[in-house]
Amino acid sequence: MNPSTERMLTRIKSIYLFIKKKGSVSTKELVEEFGITERTVQRDLNVLEYNKLVVSTERGVWTTTKKKVKVS
Repeated sequence: MNPSTERMLTRIKSIYLFIKKKGSVSTKELVEEFGITERTVQRDLNVLEYNKLVVSTERGVWTTTKKKVKVS
């Protein structure tokens, strides 16, 4: 696997686990926690949302869905 793809997948997994642990987080919290741009956070959240793993309960606030996930 391409190193940049692996890095992106690791970051997306970390973001998912962070949201799951906290219950709900804002986009701003993710930017601060992971030290990445708001645009990068939004792209990663789009991937998670597309896969029905997170949902935005209000503008800029994210929470995980009930979808079962096997994290390895």
